[in-house]
Amino acid sequence: MLKSKCQHIFINHGKLRFSSASLSWQFDVNCNSNEPTPCTQESESSHVLHYDPKRFRNSLLSCRNLFQVRQVHAQIATNGAFRNLAVANKLLFLYVERGALEDAQELFDGMSKRDPYSWSIIVGGYAKVGDFFSCFWMFRELLRCGTPLDDYNAPIVIRACRDLKDLKCGRLIHCITLKCGLDYGQFVCASLVDMYARCKVIEDARQIFVKMWKRDLATWTVMIGALAESGVPVESLAFFDRMRDEGIVPDKVALVTVVYACAKLGAMNKAKAIHAYINGTGYSLDVILGTAMIDMYAKCGSVDSARWIFDRMQVRNVITWSAMIAAYGYHGQGEKALELFPMMLGCGILPNRITFVSLLYACSHAGLIEEGQRFFSSMWDEYGVTPDVKHYTCMVDLLGRAGRLDEALEMIEGMTVEKDEALWGALLGACRIHRRLDLAERVATSLHKLQSQNPGHYVLLSNIYANAGKWDDMAKIRDLMTKSGLRKIPGWTWIEVNEKLYQFGVGDKTHPRSSEIYKMLKRIGEKLELAGYLPDTNYALHDVDEEVKQGLLYAHSEKLAIAFGLLVISQGYPIRITKNLRVCGDCHTFCKFVSFIEQRTIIVRDAKRFHHFKEGVCSCRDYW
Repeated sequence: MLKSKCQHIFINHGKLRFSSASLSWQFDVNCNSNEPTPCTQESESSHVLHYDPKRFRNSLLSCRNLFQVRQVHAQIATNGAFRNLAVANKLLFLYVERGALEDAQELFDGMSKRDPYSWSIIVGGYAKVGDFFSCFWMFRELLRCGTPLDDYNAPIVIRACRDLKDLKCGRLIHCITLKCGLDYGQFVCASLVDMYARCKVIEDARQIFVKMWKRDLATWTVMIGALAESGVPVESLAFFDRMRDEGIVPDKVALVTVVYACAKLGAMNKAKAIHAYINGTGYSLDVILGTAMIDMYAKCGSVDSARWIFDRMQVRNVITWSAMIAAYGYHGQGEKALELFPMMLGCGILPNRITFVSLLYACSHAGLIEEGQRFFSSMWDEYGVTPDVKHYTCMVDLLGRAGRLDEALEMIEGMTVEKDEALWGALLGACRIHRRLDLAERVATSLHKLQSQNPGHYVLLSNIYANAGKWDDMAKIRDLMTKSGLRKIPGWTWIEVNEKLYQFGVGDKTHPRSSEIYKMLKRIGEKLELAGYLPDTNYALHDVDEEVKQGLLYAHSEKLAIAFGLLVISQGYPIRITKNLRVCGDCHTFCKFVSFIEQRTIIVRDAKRFHHFKEGVCSCRDYW
């Protein structure tokens, strides 16, 4: 509704003319001009009171609360100091700064003179408190009054579009800035890059960024973060290197952003290089940077390195503790995650919602049923934290993995918070694990009511039908996906070798050493077969012969990446791979056998968690 209202404000904007002359004079009839009229000149010349603008500005600067601001306002009104625009603007700013928008608007309406700074204050004030409708309304009035649009007031409304994620309105403001000749304004371009990035239109953000004649640190940081958030962390890190090549020295904000990009990528060598660079800058590991690095190392596969950072941080807050608990959780070390909780309490830090999500996640992936239930019960009773849908999702996952699907369903039906796709998706995943087709169909009905656009849910249901041998029902789900315009997300696996990433798809033969990779895979397969490995054709979800199913499993992307790793990574170094989807059961078994036969440590990061394979055993203990 708010978006439609904001767009309506500009619906007739096309009728405005944007020549410099019209911007200056077209709306003189409708608003106060910056130039005094003969009437105001006469009244001002006859004013007999004298005042010192500097004294009033100093008085305003010394105000500590809204009451004092209003006191000085009264003195200014009594002495006629509103004739000084600097005084009026300062008073306007103080009202906005303290959130007194009604006072600010009344003052603004009574100002005989306004400059672009005056408009920036009032427009920005509404944006600051989240009153975007009033923000856009005042911006329209700014244009109608002929006030020049500049590199300071335009970014305010662009950022409002960013916060609303209103791409349509954002494009309209972009057009206005072009008509006003601000297409190369540094702050305007930086705001547009940020707005398009938040609206997931990364290509538009990239085009504006490339055309900028001057890029400051803030713009580089926005672009690096946007690329990481959009699923291209490799390019994000490349931009970081380009930024340094252009002589831009990153600050802590930029470093936190690039650490986040590295966490998304999951590349350990990159993580070490970034850590070394941060050490070279001399920046201390404060709460924000230290917490980001804990997350980076954990997501790059080294929970020990994450703990090393954690132990050396002098100041930790609840987010830091929660990040370390989460790190142990998705590495399958639930007991260590739970050990941190009393330590955190002992430091005088109380848990929040994020802490309990981390704890429940750790319990779920380690099979700690009773502990998870105890934490869930204590949230409100002992710590006053109200469970939200994420906590319920963790509990459904916890019970579902343990095979207690009826309890999970009962919890869902009894909860008072609004249910979302992730909640039902957790139960659907449990139905796949325990082959509960009857319940899966009920869950699918609930997902359909939510108009789920997540192709993963459709794929999961079709796989459940395939496992049950219901090929016709599976075909119907796939057909429904096609009609809904949804496509299955293709599976990819990445492996880092000498700070370079290599990507593999199922049956991939694009790598220059493809023939060697397949020879290695064949050699491994023969060894594994002698050791007792048999491909689990339950994960080849196609209505074909067993021999064909084994062929489909043979060239899964995980297996190709591991075969390449065995070729190029020296003995004694772990093979680290990243999968964008959940690793299949057959590949999980394959990794266990390879780690035993070849005496190699294999670390797999999939969409859900980490698996550490060593000497034929996985850290998940086959509970995943």
